[in-house]
Amino acid sequence: MFSTAEPTEPTEPTESKRDRTRALIVATALRSFRERGYDATTIRRIASEAGVSVGTTNYHFSSKNELVQEFYLQVQRAHRAAALPRLESVRDLKERLAIVFHTGLDQLTPTHGHAPEFLTAAVSPRSSINPLSSESNASLVIVEDLFRTAVDGADHKLPRDIAEALPGALVLAHLLLAMYWVYDDTDDQAKTRRLLDKGLALFAVTLPLTRLPVLRRPLRELIDLIAEARSTSPTSAVG
Repeated sequence: MFSTAEPTEPTEPTESKRDRTRALIVATALRSFRERGYDATTIRRIASEAGVSVGTTNYHFSSKNELVQEFYLQVQRAHRAAALPRLESVRDLKERLAIVFHTGLDQLTPTHGHAPEFLTAAVSPRSSINPLSSESNASLVIVEDLFRTAVDGADHKLPRDIAEALPGALVLAHLLLAMYWVYDDTDDQAKTRRLLDKGLALFAVTLPLTRLPVLRRPLRELIDLIAEARSTSPTSAVG
């Protein structure tokens, strides 16, 4: 009536065939985006290289642009993995921001040859892969969290309201820098790196001014305006 067998621990649920197929499609697409770029990567090519049908690929991802979002996420997760360990031993705000910006560029570097294709596809206000679209928000959240970590963990004397609002503005600075990087044809995009370093040096010089009442309010209004521009961008509204 009662079993004398030893109770067994519940087994971990195994990954389903559906999950494995989806992961295979994602891995194949991301490799193709890196090696061939946006234009040459098609759903048919992805399906062929993954060894699945076009119908199966479309079942998991209705368009190539959905796979681009997976690409965005992979890049930003790698960005986070590269930045966080380097932030642990640094407390200077300028240096912490430099780490986040530079590690972000590091993740983009391998795709520089194909970057114009992605920019062309993303530049339309109605494009789902526009960095400011609602579909791209998960990737931007990673970037904003990195900047927030950089600001919150720094030794600085920024007014609290400005420190809290700053990460949102830095996300747009990150996107503008990436756009400049796309067109940078210098070796290793050295011009972009110099622009970044000079901008951060200027930022460090102006930091003490944020504590002056005469400048604090207009600076906060400027940061709020930047945040508003991001939240009310045409791509966000369309998405």
